Amino acid sequence: MREKILEVKNLKTSFFTVSGEVKAVDGVSFHLNKGEIIAVVGESGCGKSVTQMSMVQLIQSPPGKIMDGEVWFDGRDILKYKAKSKELQAIRGAGIAFIFQEPMTALNPVYTVGSQLTEVIRKHKKVSKREAWALGVQALKDVQIPDPENRMNNYPFELSGGMRQRICIAIAVACDSKVIVADEPTTALDVTIQAQVMELLQKIVDEKGTSLIVVTHNLGLVTRHAERIYVMYAGKIIESGTTEEIITKPQHPYTMGLLKSVPKLDEKDDAQLIPIDGAPPSLINLPNTCAFMPRCPYACEKCKNSPYPAYRQVPGHEHYVACHLDLSEVER
Repeated sequence: MREKILEVKNLKTSFFTVSGEVKAVDGVSFHLNKGEIIAVVGESGCGKSVTQMSMVQLIQSPPGKIMDGEVWFDGRDILKYKAKSKELQAIRGAGIAFIFQEPMTALNPVYTVGSQLTEVIRKHKKVSKREAWALGVQALKDVQIPDPENRMNNYPFELSGGMRQRICIAIAVACDSKVIVADEPTTALDVTIQAQVMELLQKIVDEKGTSLIVVTHNLGLVTRHAERIYVMYAGKIIESGTTEEIITKPQHPYTMGLLKSVPKLDEKDDAQLIPIDGAPPSLINLPNTCAFMPRCPYACEKCKNSPYPAYRQVPGHEHYVACHLDLSEVER
């Protein structure tokens, strides 16, 4: 058994709007082992990013509110700390670091790269300005940015999208964080840069012993790097397991749909991608039945008349699914 560094239990986060309560995260549970890479996958609006932000109480309140749950990090339930407490502020960045979406806008355009890096370092480490600058230069070297001394004096608008993303990664690793959450780390980057960014994150995990959560809508992006995958839909985790199990033996129709919508190198030239029909449901006043049922090609009377399916283990495997049907024999 590997040691868990992070465990989320029954996390629930809602946003209270004029239209009603939006249950963005509805009873999510998962864990992360030391030195492990996991992926949280799903369409936009399924609750992936809100789950990660809720862990360190970065949800804007109001309208957001963490309704229930536990987040155990290094033996402490960090949800018990107040959002602005010194204990939680010490964990953000030094314990759990974020690489936020959109590298084009994640950095402050009016401050140099060096000033933004050294601010983070001095916040979490008791070092002088000169020492913080040296650590910042080293962080840029760690993420393979050429001529790091001069890049420290650049403003974000002087750098390419790929370089900005590396800066964001450098900020996340500068304080030797135990856990890094990469929220859509390859958004707006071309495919070659996407591969470089993922290889860089893999290298950081291997060399520094960091644990990594990759949040993405792209299953193809993480299959090479993640050990386990959690699939989210409508605020819930609907399937989880090892990457090999999820890719080769998906048990939920939604996971099957995600896989069929990803292009494969071994397919024929005229092969067509199969999209998932319909759109994700509104998270206000969801029915008690399976949220994916209106889009599911395998939906039956049991799905229409039964409560939300229990999260069950696939016999003989470290593989879990929330579905009424046994789809192991369904032709894929």
